Amino acid sequence: MIIDVHAHAGPWFFATDVGAAELNLALMDRYGIDRQIVAASEAVTYDTVSGNRWMAEVLEVHPRLLGYVVLNPDDLAAAARELEKYLPSGRFVGVEVPGRLLSRAVQDTVALAAEAGLPVLVHTWDDSVLGLVDVLERHPDLRVVAGHMGGPAWRTAVEAATRTDRLYLEPCCAITDAGRYRYALDRVPLAQMLFGTGSTAVDPAIALGAVVDAGLTEDEHEHVMWRNAARLFGISTDQVASSSPALSLANTRSRSWKR
Repeated sequence: MIIDVHAHAGPWFFATDVGAAELNLALMDRYGIDRQIVAASEAVTYDTVSGNRWMAEVLEVHPRLLGYVVLNPDDLAAAARELEKYLPSGRFVGVEVPGRLLSRAVQDTVALAAEAGLPVLVHTWDDSVLGLVDVLERHPDLRVVAGHMGGPAWRTAVEAATRTDRLYLEPCCAITDAGRYRYALDRVPLAQMLFGTGSTAVDPAIALGAVVDAGLTEDEHEHVMWRNAARLFGISTDQVASSSPALSLANTRSRSWKR
């Protein structure tokens, strides 16, 4: 079983062949991903209200997808309305907050998510990821997924995750260093390690390659690839099923990631 905790659906502003949510599902089939937690790219880059509305429509017809409600940190009142609108559906299991990581506006917005009891995905790409430790200390109910695991600042992200048990790391990154995910696994409590792909902006093969490179044990594989995510996001795994077989540890290690 595989649960991907970091994905987007919809068109991007750069020249890639990405648009419909059906591409998410096609990539999930290709790589054996059973469930994927998705935010609308429109909501992240342009219009949260329109993007979240489109995402809600997608989730109604694609049960393998779950959603992030994207909140605009520049309008706290509107962010609160978006949460109130979409949480009752049960199809949105987390919040994504774009913007400067440690700005006051972003911190106020993640506090809304903490009050709602939802995990928050933020994109991390520099040493500011360490500042999340202080943010988490101020909000005891907050749980944060550090998207991209700090990017080039991945060692700093690992240090941050060793200081709090409510900061989670996932490996997706368009360009990645060898040994990065194994470095994290050897230092961060296993319960805080997740799997995310960055799909559809990047091909899931990159994150899967990071997993293969890490040489996971059976226990690590089970927790990283689905068990930790199911617990964090409250996902029932009883009926999780993919139209293609979920990847076992053996074929995750050996499969050739070719189109």
